[in-house]
Amino acid sequence: MRQVTVLGSCGAFPEPGRACSGFAVDWDGYRLVLDLGYATLPRLLRHWPDGAVDAVVITHEHPDHCIDLHGLFRMRFYGESSGPRLPLYCPPGVLDRIGGLEPDVDLHAVFDLRPLPGSYRVGPFDLTGLSLPHYVPNAGIRLQADKMALAYSGDTGPTPALAELGRDADLFIVEATDRDGETSRPTRNLMTSTEAGLWARRAGARRLMLTHFWPGNDRAAAVAAAQVEFDGPVLAAEEDLTLELGRPDR
Repeated sequence: MRQVTVLGSCGAFPEPGRACSGFAVDWDGYRLVLDLGYATLPRLLRHWPDGAVDAVVITHEHPDHCIDLHGLFRMRFYGESSGPRLPLYCPPGVLDRIGGLEPDVDLHAVFDLRPLPGSYRVGPFDLTGLSLPHYVPNAGIRLQADKMALAYSGDTGPTPALAELGRDADLFIVEATDRDGETSRPTRNLMTSTEAGLWARRAGARRLMLTHFWPGNDRAAAVAAAQVEFDGPVLAAEEDLTLELGRPDR
């Protein structure tokens, strides 16, 4: 089994029945989570009821990307887990943000911190975290295994680094917030769906998945806007959507 499942697709706060940013990657039984925003942990446990995760990667400290890491901590700290500490790959600030919710316990009792940006061998993956522009330190993530590359932007403004991050990726997951007035802001820290399509094309990605939708936005319109720039398959992230990795979907 080599697949990625959408745990959540909203930016800022979840729409009814949805969750914020999160993805579950299963590669021949190795389980890796990309981001754990609002309401993602219950969805993760729906797919992996035992809560057994081999590694967690958090792109940045904003709660719509990391807050359910706190729930995972409590599950491991107060539950019956007796395994080794969980490798946690994240930029500075993530554990400080979660630590504010648990000032009387040591988060390192559960998490083995590995700082991003940086490069690591993570189970079957070569993981690369690249710094991308946002309001706080944010690391775009690239996972490579067996000639497959999965790339994920986290939150980012337009930057040539996106072409490097998503170079020839089997699947490039890119934030497409489409926030009102975004393109006129003097400093860009988020993107539009059109820009997501542009950078996926420049990266030469095979497939594009749009995510981090501003609540209330028209997702079909976002896909159509991205298709103006990107001529490969374009999907909108939808909760519980699962895609096969490494070869075309059947």
